[in-house]
Amino acid sequence: MENLIAALGLMLVLEGLLPMIAPARWREVFLQVARLRDGQIRFIGMGSALLGIALLLF
Repeated sequence: MENLIAALGLMLVLEGLLPMIAPARWREVFLQVARLRDGQIRFIGMGSALLGIALLLF
């Protein structure tokens, strides 16, 4: 359970860095992602999940 909480905390830190450092650029990226089709978003999500699993197994 401690590892899960640590991983969640690290994810939140990493997720917060871009909006903190470059909010205007973060907003542009967010709007570009919002314009993607559902299939494209699913593909990005699948790729992220597979990369995360690979990192955990490594």
